[in-house]
Amino acid sequence: MAANDNELVAARVYDVPRELAFRAWTTPDWLAQWWGPEGFSNTFHEIAIEPGGHWKYTMHGPDGTDYPNHSTFVEVVPHERIVIDHLSGHEFRITATFEELGGRTKVTFRQRFKHAEDFEQAKPYCEEANEQNMDRLGELLGKVSVS
Repeated sequence: MAANDNELVAARVYDVPRELAFRAWTTPDWLAQWWGPEGFSNTFHEIAIEPGGHWKYTMHGPDGTDYPNHSTFVEVVPHERIVIDHLSGHEFRITATFEELGGRTKVTFRQRFKHAEDFEQAKPYCEEANEQNMDRLGELLGKVSVS
């Protein structure tokens, strides 16, 4: 859903502790399994999950198209918040927050585009893609919470 100018927001409540939801964002092997829309996979080339750390990866589309990506981590507050600036292609900032709900966790995913024209171009596919991303996170959390 569109929240503010140039911003999309997706939120879900997962039946896992906040620490586990945060770990899914900060463990590269886990992140690679769920990041991106349905049918996509990832190859991580570089990832340093710390303020100023770079994240370079290629998303592989279900049709075989490769999408190179470069982001930097702006803020990493354990179990509370992660802020990432996406620098390649459309520029945007992702802010993920993790809210404790009595053993469950609400994860809010905000994607705020730097330029209105980029937002308008990306909005039609990003709205659905972000929801799929949150679905995939839920699938991973379901697997790791029982293991």
